[in-house]
Amino acid sequence: MRKQESSAKIPVSLGAVLISIGVVYGDIGTSPMYVMKSIIYGNGGLAHVDEELILGSLSLVIWTVILLTTVKYVLIAMQADNHGEGGIFSLYSLVKKFGKWLIVPAMIGGAALLADGVLTPAVTVTTAIEGLRSIPAMHSLLGSGQNKIVVITLIIIAGLFLVQKAGTSSIGKAFGPVMTIWFFFLAAAGILNISGNPLIFRALNPLWAVKILISPANHMGFMILGSVFLATTGAEALYSDMGHVGKGNIYISWPFVKICLILNYLGQGAWLMGNQKQSALYSIPDMNPFFQMLPEGVRPLAVLLGAMAAIIASQALITGSFTLVSEASRLDLMPHMQISYPSKTKGQLFIPLVNMVIWFFCSIVVLYFQTSEHMEAAYGLAITLTMLMTTLLLFIYLKDEKKQKIPAFIFLVFFGGLEGTFFISSLSKFSRGGYVALLIALLLFGIMLVWHRGTAIEASQAVCFNIRDYLKQLGKLRQDVEYPMQTDNLVYITKEPEMEELDRDILYSILDRKPKRAQAYWFVTIKVTDEPYTREYKVENFGTDYIFRVQLRLGFKVDQRVNVYLRQIVEELITSGELPSQQREYSVYEPGEVGDFEFCLIRKLLVPESDITASGRAAVSLKYAIRHIAGSPARWYGLENASLMIEYVPLFIKMKTLRPLKRLTEETGK
Repeated sequence: MRKQESSAKIPVSLGAVLISIGVVYGDIGTSPMYVMKSIIYGNGGLAHVDEELILGSLSLVIWTVILLTTVKYVLIAMQADNHGEGGIFSLYSLVKKFGKWLIVPAMIGGAALLADGVLTPAVTVTTAIEGLRSIPAMHSLLGSGQNKIVVITLIIIAGLFLVQKAGTSSIGKAFGPVMTIWFFFLAAAGILNISGNPLIFRALNPLWAVKILISPANHMGFMILGSVFLATTGAEALYSDMGHVGKGNIYISWPFVKICLILNYLGQGAWLMGNQKQSALYSIPDMNPFFQMLPEGVRPLAVLLGAMAAIIASQALITGSFTLVSEASRLDLMPHMQISYPSKTKGQLFIPLVNMVIWFFCSIVVLYFQTSEHMEAAYGLAITLTMLMTTLLLFIYLKDEKKQKIPAFIFLVFFGGLEGTFFISSLSKFSRGGYVALLIALLLFGIMLVWHRGTAIEASQAVCFNIRDYLKQLGKLRQDVEYPMQTDNLVYITKEPEMEELDRDILYSILDRKPKRAQAYWFVTIKVTDEPYTREYKVENFGTDYIFRVQLRLGFKVDQRVNVYLRQIVEELITSGELPSQQREYSVYEPGEVGDFEFCLIRKLLVPESDITASGRAAVSLKYAIRHIAGSPARWYGLENASLMIEYVPLFIKMKTLRPLKRLTEETGK
């Protein structure tokens, strides 16, 4: 067996900290552009704002960031790492042994996080572009209508998705410095306004947060939490991106980011307290304290930096979506899709279908909602679901994996209650746009559920035979010159975990459906491990030099390039003498010892005679429809350039009893 290639632990360094600032904090780093704006808008505008509301809402924002981001994710969730990797699917891999039902919260959380990936580019880019109106010259050019803002936003988003195919390694190098400048800018803008009203630091007292929830000054009441929650929407990304930048680098960079965010929020609060009675500001459409608190000459820089930060935040969510879908596919929660690796950047991948779907839905969101105010109603609702599901899985992890039952229940009650409160509050946005987020999440959850259920039905009907019972037939076929030699190495990819078992359909394909003669038969199983970067294999030859049962053990973040791995295995077996040399006489290269390969994929079809429940038939039929849209798994297995044949066989679940035909003769009738 080949030993695992463990992923090197990412060391703590200034460069790695800089990268973490660019990769991890794009989403949460753009939140100051719209959180206070949403709170003010929800309370009827600047004319209805007083000191109590400003201090109370700021206190809610600050303590939400501290409790959810710092305590839950940085101090607790990041301890639940899967060999350095984080995120809801990595967490599920750690706890799935404690109950089959845990697949449900994993699917819900993953679907909601993907929905957030659709909404983030729309809301952040639109908010940044709307900031142009805070510049008088641009306001006169853009006017009060939203059409030009929408067009500019759609162009930027289109450009963002178009560059995904080429890879973003060169752009990615600029992410860290740009986001670092952005956070320094946030802090400087905040300090500039705080200096005029240092009493704003009273908002650090959590009592203000408690009081504002029941204060008549808060016209939103309990539902203000739906807007407050926007301040921490990037917390889940912090956990998910842990494997890309390293736990230690997040520990070092987060205090800097948090201080910059809090200073900016306090600066917005100080500006609001000093300008709450400025009637000239009441008539400004989309009045945003983030831009208005800045000197007029600085606003163009703020819009430029804000747009760049929005693009970086969107980029992080898009690439995160690719990773999430890839992990879901390896866990058999989504179909196999074409994946390419456009750069040498660790973990960077590109899934064309996912890129196109996210682009489509993101553009629809922009066209449908038009303004960032309306988008904010949808934004945040989906991510509360992900946070709730992460809390549930972390509870199982602490209780069953770490055996810390009392801390686990305290964690569940506190954070489950807190996030449940945010979720209920965010539901107030349902009719104003929140339904869009839930519909997208529901659609994605439905795909995962159908795929998981369909796969389970397929597995339940599988019939396996012992390979040893067919060694004689396979050996005889190999020597039977009456059949033409089809290939040197005939390879089948199968799902049976036991090394001595083989799916009936594969043996049927070789022996019954036009016997296939080959020098060597390879039956390859891919086992996805809970570790992210496992690369191992084991092989059984059953005492022959022509039948090989191979199990590839690959981590859930490792691309499944079967042809590449199999060629390495063949070379090693030839070197060890377990496989005869396969001399090639004809080649544009130097003659080698490895012969040619032909891969055969068996695809199931649901036939009308299958005796299956209506729900089971629907699940399998929908799975096959999704599979058709997703494309051939040949690309997933790295076989797009290999010699490949695909054979279709019926899904033998249980056949309905059919009445026999009655033969008609001239004597018996017509």
